[in-house]
Amino acid sequence: MEFPTVCSACARENRAEFTDSSVHDLTCGHCGARYCVFLRKQRFEVLFDLGTRALLDGYAREAVASFAAALERFFEFYVWAFTLERAANAEQEFGAALSGLEGTWRHVSSQSERQLGMFALAYLLREGREPDFLTARGLGTDFRNRVIHRGALPSRAEVEAYAALVFALIDRLLTELGPGAAHAELAQEQVFAAHLAALPDGVTAVFEEHPGMFRARRSGGLAATPKLSPQPVPGQVPGQARKPGKAVNDARAYQQALFRQALEERGALLRSFKGPPLNVPPGRE
Repeated sequence: MEFPTVCSACARENRAEFTDSSVHDLTCGHCGARYCVFLRKQRFEVLFDLGTRALLDGYAREAVASFAAALERFFEFYVWAFTLERAANAEQEFGAALSGLEGTWRHVSSQSERQLGMFALAYLLREGREPDFLTARGLGTDFRNRVIHRGALPSRAEVEAYAALVFALIDRLLTELGPGAAHAELAQEQVFAAHLAALPDGVTAVFEEHPGMFRARRSGGLAATPKLSPQPVPGQVPGQARKPGKAVNDARAYQQALFRQALEERGALLRSFKGPPLNVPPGRE
């Protein structure tokens, strides 16, 4: 999948493919200038946005695969954030802590069950309580397995419910991590710094942050969703301030309300990723 980026020399739009490293070495298709885009976005964020785009485009089954992968990669992100945060609190040198973490992760990099076990232990050590959400119901495991492993064709409503569950869980854990998430983000900055130092002369470095549903929450652009009914009181005048609603006791209803709010906030920007280049004259797409 591609995202739009603007040439630093001629200011015309090019489209680039996402990479695992979030480093994109590009040559402008219009003026030939070389530039490198460093995309400040974690892999779980990219995967969740890809799932959202697939859902918006009507590809329900493909969306499930992206949402499931986003959750797995977020668990990895959590482990890295916790480990590096713990090392910082112990005044351990960042490079040594990162090297040890990378070496350890290689032992489980191809085994999702072991990765989940590492996450469960990290959560227990950090929060001091059991990760009681790690159940088949809490993770939507049965639905995920039916779609991905047994080839089921889900309805859009089912996928929206699964997306809402994944979004709410990641959002909750990011909130609990708070500033601790910055430790994992620093690991990405280390990758950027190494690539930046090796760039040849004449290549412009561009740092970008693209619209993401979790970025909206963490940057303050997306307000917290109260657990109140969004329905107006019968007889209420349109536009009038709403009276306190009935509390939403259904956790899944709250998850879906949270996801829909985030989708409304960021959906239009995510759609633009699929649009034609902005600066191409008509008839030359």
